[in-house]
Amino acid sequence: MLNAHPQIIKGREVVADDWSVLSLDDGQAPDTVDVPAGKVIVPLAVWQAQREHLLQRADVGVWFAPDELAHTVKDDLDKFKVVAVSFPKFTDGRGYSIAYNLRRRLGYAGELRAIGDVLRDQLFQMQRCGFDAYATRPDRDIHDALKGLTVFSQTYQASVDTPLPLFRRAERGLAPEHTDVGAGI
Repeated sequence: MLNAHPQIIKGREVVADDWSVLSLDDGQAPDTVDVPAGKVIVPLAVWQAQREHLLQRADVGVWFAPDELAHTVKDDLDKFKVVAVSFPKFTDGRGYSIAYNLRRRLGYAGELRAIGDVLRDQLFQMQRCGFDAYATRPDRDIHDALKGLTVFSQTYQASVDTPLPLFRRAERGLAPEHTDVGAGI
């Protein structure tokens, strides 16, 4: 089954989406499913089964299910303009770890897209983990969801988007004799 979103959030704006997401229907096998022409994001299992054929195309991305590991494509990451991570349920947070690993541990620099049950409340934290594109649920207002990227002005913890914790970023007005990194917290 081929799914397309008319619009996605990319960066901090709503843009037209020219990629489709391929999902396997019941009974379809990853090695025999037909990958249509055009920009298409395929399941990891399809990429693994048809890798040699798909390597010939520049218009193929890959998507991860929450139980799949990012490092399985570490040698192919430079081939993908888009890598997507599926969130089948709002309550399934495993995709955050996949995104973090893709960005920080594997150095993926292309578009990292959240797909599936993606809601406004998740966007800020998704951004912190390395996502820069979001295919929100079709039954929600995408322009309202865009506001989710700006709900907080500061973060305390370090992450992909802000590698230093707040106490390392903020001036505390401490006297020069203080060398304790935690002083002033």
